[in-house]
Amino acid sequence: MRRASPALAQGFTNVGHSLDHILTLLYPTVVLVLEREWGRSYGELIGLMLVGQVLFGAMALPAGWFADRWSTLGMMAIYFLGSGVAAILTGFASTPSGLAIGLAAIGFFAAIYHPVGMAWLVRSTLNRGRALGWNGMFGSIGIALGPVIAGALCQWWSWRAAFIVPGAITAALGLALLASWRLGWLVEADAVPRHAPPPPPRGEMVRVFVLLSVTMTCGALVYQSLTIVLPKLFAERLGEATGLGAFGIGGLVGVVYLCAGASMPISGWLADKFATQRTYLASFALQAPLLLFAAFLDSWPLLAVTIGLVFVSTLAGPAENKLLAHYTPGRWQGTGYGAKFVLALGVSASAIPLIAWIYGSTGGFFWLFILMGGLAGTALLGAALIPAKAGAAAPQPARASPAPAE
Repeated sequence: MRRASPALAQGFTNVGHSLDHILTLLYPTVVLVLEREWGRSYGELIGLMLVGQVLFGAMALPAGWFADRWSTLGMMAIYFLGSGVAAILTGFASTPSGLAIGLAAIGFFAAIYHPVGMAWLVRSTLNRGRALGWNGMFGSIGIALGPVIAGALCQWWSWRAAFIVPGAITAALGLALLASWRLGWLVEADAVPRHAPPPPPRGEMVRVFVLLSVTMTCGALVYQSLTIVLPKLFAERLGEATGLGAFGIGGLVGVVYLCAGASMPISGWLADKFATQRTYLASFALQAPLLLFAAFLDSWPLLAVTIGLVFVSTLAGPAENKLLAHYTPGRWQGTGYGAKFVLALGVSASAIPLIAWIYGSTGGFFWLFILMGGLAGTALLGAALIPAKAGAAAPQPARASPAPAE
């Protein structure tokens, strides 16, 4: 009898996180090529991703609910296959409306990953902070690779290949997940694991979830704005001075997020070792001044500040996810993460028209960074009101035995 492999489950979860961000962040670099090929403005073209970003957040809640009520593994298979095929079809778009429909389809299926993948992860691991930290690092690697992959394929092949190649890889992994499930190498995790800590009082759960709603929304608006504008920001403030093309600009964005990804295991370790709330609070305390610096800088100092900024922004991720897991009943963690990403990704889709409006009105991103500094300050106040003991680690058993295959 074959036994399920926890390592294989975490492998699919981590790689799935990377691919989720790769697929949803190809377009901000591709748009630099489409400006020339289609002869349209940046503000007009960047707006084509709005519906996809709205769906990326809005569909997270039903995806998490279906995973709780039906099957985590089934929803993960739909994520890999659906988002992969959607990306391939996007590569064949020939009009702006066709491209917008393709980007919407990517957002629809990519929405499945965060609520379902993270619920699968926290249900099947002992050290939640550490596991979420490594998972977050893979997400940052995806954010880093998205612009690099898009820039390389645009420069050396075509913008269409920038969607088709990653889409084919993602769909292939969906088939591999189905085969692993069929062979019993992957099984559903228990909805309420034996090692789960006791739930907090109901009143505290409600209060902290309200505070997290504020901090998650503000933090997501900042993070989403950064991921969208960095290619254009670097093209304008560094590209002219350095002569970098699409691949070079994508490479710089990749360097920023690769450096930032190192903060995820650190944050996960801190969240397990110390009070989770303190790690969360420190992230927002550092973000606000760095955003204000970024508003004024250009050339290589800007690169250094954005590396620091994205590093401290990603520092909040594992702590935030551990707090949410602590304050969500085990049987509803997929739905709880879905609610988070409706706020974090759906509401943050408003960053797209905001970016287009500010850039169209001012010809730059100065006031966008000033606004983001204010949002980070608001999140700091919300994080300060979360109980310092929130998400504290409970004693854990030494080892969990893998479940036998059915």
